Amino acid sequence: MQLNLTKPICFFDLETTGISITKDRIVEISILKVFPNGTEESKTWLVNPEMVIPDEVIAIHGISNEKVANEPTFKELAKDIYNMIKDADLGGFNSNRFDIPLLAEEMLRADVDFDMKNTLAIDVQTIFHKMEQRTLSAAYKFYCDKNLDGAHSAEADTNATYQVLKAQLDKYEELENDTKFLAEFSSRKKFADFAGFIAYNKDGVECFSFGKHKGKLVTEVLEKEPGYFGWLLNADFPLYTKKVLTAIKLRSFNNKLG
Repeated sequence: MQLNLTKPICFFDLETTGISITKDRIVEISILKVFPNGTEESKTWLVNPEMVIPDEVIAIHGISNEKVANEPTFKELAKDIYNMIKDADLGGFNSNRFDIPLLAEEMLRADVDFDMKNTLAIDVQTIFHKMEQRTLSAAYKFYCDKNLDGAHSAEADTNATYQVLKAQLDKYEELENDTKFLAEFSSRKKFADFAGFIAYNKDGVECFSFGKHKGKLVTEVLEKEPGYFGWLLNADFPLYTKKVLTAIKLRSFNNKLG
């Protein structure tokens, strides 16, 4: 089954120096852009992370420090990557919880105004886990009856993710061939910042999902405790989370002026 698209969608996968959204960096990114007419465009970049890749991580994806030593930094690649994805929705495997937040960090560090407000995100892993409870390699075998050669290379994982989603649409009649439906179905809980620190409550209003203010409205906390905003901006939170918090604070300020 071909995807029913109203705008392009970019499936992507990252290989990184580790699993910290705020501290780790991208060493490889692969993007497969699928257009509404069915045509595809793909690109893979190796990236110099400007930090040491730990041995235990190299053992997983096979990208050594020597391999990326002479590759461009993410800041040098950011505009090209952004130009490829800026008009598209995003798709990935565990992308809502890891790849998108980390990509946002890299973009913001490179002074690219990355924003997800008008972008849908389909997480194929969430669909898979809701249906079958497996890993990407098992998903590829289960849905496509193929072995995933080259697992943990960004390009192999990216292409496998795209093939799995198409097979899921063929297998499950209850899945609608619509990016908005798939994005909503593949979200575990709706967050304003993807990293999971700011959630939407049942009324669609932003609230904190952690710490002493968990469950409280962001606007109310920032108004009653102004110093908390400064602490958040100076603490080790993702840049995209800080951007969302700043936008909420500015919106609240402008509403008062209005």
